[in-house]
Amino acid sequence: MFKKINPETKTHRLFEALSKGEKLTPAQIQKRFNIKNVSAEVSRVRQGGYAVYANTHYSNNGKTVTRYEMGMPSRSIVAAGYRALALGL
Repeated sequence: MFKKINPETKTHRLFEALSKGEKLTPAQIQKRFNIKNVSAEVSRVRQGGYAVYANTHYSNNGKTVTRYEMGMPSRSIVAAGYRALALGL
């Protein structure tokens, strides 16, 4: 059901950083891992069965900044997953 993340990919390197508790902005991910489409890579990690959250906040200069971090899924997300499985999705 879950997709395995190939350890030789950029996706796996991103997964490793997030699983160690790092909170990364899209710019940091692009620069550090040479990933062009950050949202696609984050989606691949999510499809691997991991809860990756995109938290937004305002920086000192008033711009909105998104930070990705890994966490525990909420009960509603787990319940939605079970409902999807029951429906055969």
